[in-house]
Amino acid sequence: MTVDGEPLFGQFDQPIQDLSLSTFRYFNSMDKKASKFSQYFHYKQFQFVTINTGQYIIGAAIADIRYLGSGFLYLYDIANNTLLENSWLRPPTIGYHTTPSAHSGFATIGGEHNNIRFTIKQGQWQLEINSPKVKARLNLNKSKHNQPLAMCSPAGYSGWTYTEKHNGLAVEGELSIDQQPQALNSALASYDFSAGYMRRETSWCWASINGLINGQVFGLNLAAGVNETGVTENAYWLNGQRHYVPSIQFSFQRDIAKQSADPSWSIASDNSVTSYPKVALEFTPVNSREERLNLGFLKSNFRQYIGYYHGVITDLKGNNIHINNLIGLGEDHFARW
Repeated sequence: MTVDGEPLFGQFDQPIQDLSLSTFRYFNSMDKKASKFSQYFHYKQFQFVTINTGQYIIGAAIADIRYLGSGFLYLYDIANNTLLENSWLRPPTIGYHTTPSAHSGFATIGGEHNNIRFTIKQGQWQLEINSPKVKARLNLNKSKHNQPLAMCSPAGYSGWTYTEKHNGLAVEGELSIDQQPQALNSALASYDFSAGYMRRETSWCWASINGLINGQVFGLNLAAGVNETGVTENAYWLNGQRHYVPSIQFSFQRDIAKQSADPSWSIASDNSVTSYPKVALEFTPVNSREERLNLGFLKSNFRQYIGYYHGVITDLKGNNIHINNLIGLGEDHFARW
């Protein structure tokens, strides 16, 4: 925030340590200062970590939308194409905790014997899982040479969204599944911290990859529907180095009958923007975590898919990065909050 309580917009070279929520001057649609009630309840925050061990995909999320807290944990067995999950839904401030910083703090949800926790220390992310099937204490290793994506964009009439993400991070620590220790020497991970005064009704599509291409660590984050006012959150990483990508178009079938005939997604960049790399990808889902919540005032239609990516990214020098059968995530989400 500026000294006048105005948000700073754009893409940042360094992540923001403090969102300065207490200094933000929030106005309603009639240009009057928003009430304390609105200032508190219109703020939303969610955090997500995914890990690809080569044998399993793990996804863990905690969301605080003020009216309630929610979270989920899933374990996807790649070879058997099976997905097991836990989910939590909590009343306001009870059974969960979040702190509004992607630099320092912690977030947790669940009970004594079934919970997840994110701890962030000086920008370094840790994930702890304590569930009947999965136990973990994991560090997402981010060196001083890594380049996270950090940005803030306008949202709605007077709101804003801050996003910090990084894909293709090495993983250290301990992970066991069904009490069997799991190797982490080839595991890769990503984190997502998004917060702010978002639109009351919003939707987005999202794509994410953590994998290896010709021995190089590759990460990808693409989105459409949020963070598109002046700047985008679209980027890929090669060995920790970030490369921005222009706006992205997602094309796919939501109709279940049509989707069964053609489940693949087309994900392509705006190629009229010549100062950015070009993206042409296809994503084929093979499994998904889905949740539909309709409370009238609050609604969520959430679908996070696991599947395989094919295609090419062409950098500014004309070099092609070929993506062949890389497993990753795709998401289609509507929210009214």
